[in-house]
Amino acid sequence: MTRARPRLERLDEFRWLLPRQGEMRAEGIVYASPALLAEAEGSEGSAVEQVANVAHLPGLVGRALAMPDIHFGYGFPIGGVAAFDPGEGGVVSPGGVGYDINCGVRLLASDLAAEDLGPRIEKLIEQLFRAVPSGVGSEGLADLPLDQERLDRVLAGGASWVVEQGFGEEEDLEAIESRGCIGGADPAAVSERARARGLPQLGSLGSGNHFVEVGRVAEIHDAEAAEAFGLGLGRVVVSIHTGSRGLGHQVCDDAVREMGQAAAKYHLRLPDRQLCCAPLGTPEAERYLAAMAAAANFAFANRQAIAHRARQVFERLFGGRGAAARLRTVYDVAHNIAKWEEHRVRGASRRLCVHRKGATRAFPAGHPEVPARYRRVGQPVLIPGDMGRASWVLVGLPRAMEESFGSSCHGAGRLLSREQAKRRARGRDIPQELGRRGILLRAASRGTVVEEMPEAYKDVDEVVGVVAGAGLCAKVARLEPLAVIKG
Repeated sequence: MTRARPRLERLDEFRWLLPRQGEMRAEGIVYASPALLAEAEGSEGSAVEQVANVAHLPGLVGRALAMPDIHFGYGFPIGGVAAFDPGEGGVVSPGGVGYDINCGVRLLASDLAAEDLGPRIEKLIEQLFRAVPSGVGSEGLADLPLDQERLDRVLAGGASWVVEQGFGEEEDLEAIESRGCIGGADPAAVSERARARGLPQLGSLGSGNHFVEVGRVAEIHDAEAAEAFGLGLGRVVVSIHTGSRGLGHQVCDDAVREMGQAAAKYHLRLPDRQLCCAPLGTPEAERYLAAMAAAANFAFANRQAIAHRARQVFERLFGGRGAAARLRTVYDVAHNIAKWEEHRVRGASRRLCVHRKGATRAFPAGHPEVPARYRRVGQPVLIPGDMGRASWVLVGLPRAMEESFGSSCHGAGRLLSREQAKRRARGRDIPQELGRRGILLRAASRGTVVEEMPEAYKDVDEVVGVVAGAGLCAKVARLEPLAVIKG
């Protein structure tokens, strides 16, 4: 299918319209500054063209959307958001979720001051590194072993099963998206190969852009929301970024193969074969959604187990500080997922399948799916940056529900490919560079460190400035790293 290269029209300081052209079924919207938009046209391919491709899919409701951390991905751009209506022939696409199903982030907060860590910060990062298995092929926690029956319970129950084993508490579940369990999961829909890959990995970090980070609250921008979230200026926080490990990757791989055949079976015209999909309600779509939900539950359980390990380390080292050393779950949110949600479209409530790939849910105050403790201010939106600069806590605003199906960016977004980062890092000592900036780094692999160096990512402050300027979210707190664990 031959199409003209997508052209964009600037709507305002933060929004760019991608008009309908060719066989596009809808318009697109890209949230970006001019500089970030230029960065979306990377060496791997055009992420903006991928937005146009998504707009070709049947049953799309509203517009195909891209957040300011947009970059080239498999099928959908990373940073892409799209909602589909089953009543209008809408589809589900594994490329709209990605290979790391429910890659997401959990934020833990304490009442320790950064100064309280003192010289023990080196011991802290070493003990965290030993407590949380990381790196390529890393296996999970020895005291949380899985067999096939226990794996079924994880896939069906998510984080709650881990809490039942003594790895956490009920109030953790209250501060997790969907209480850490996506409905409709069916362990039987997960292939034997995916199960085999996930069986040894619960409670492990993995590699790539996954991390455990100890940081401090460097800035407060919304005092009311920060108080509701339990974030104090100068206080120590811990961020955990990881997903469904090999299990989720295999679920996506299995679905891509099946969906490629489904697209032909249902006579779907696709501008890119990586957008392989199936109409909602068909057996292929139902199998994928059931397996994807199971993988998402594995990811919620994985972050719960790692959070428990982090708590144990803090209690060992700082237990003398009493309640101040206790790590509370602020929130845990998915970045890669397709979910059934109710949204108002042209004045009517509609049940839609919302794809968020490299995008974060951002529901406003009063929304029934926001935890009760935060409902008066809105949902925490967690935006990790890179290991050398900063991360952000935002809060969802009503405009996100009106424009982006309650969605925001999910991070800084890659700027350099991994190969480009390796070339940029030649002759450099990245851990030493970070050390000079007061940031300790512990990693399982030097290769991961150079691929994930700060310059490999966009400036998260600029990315966050766009979603805040566009009115999707409001800034709550800026977090700065003190120590980082990479796989």
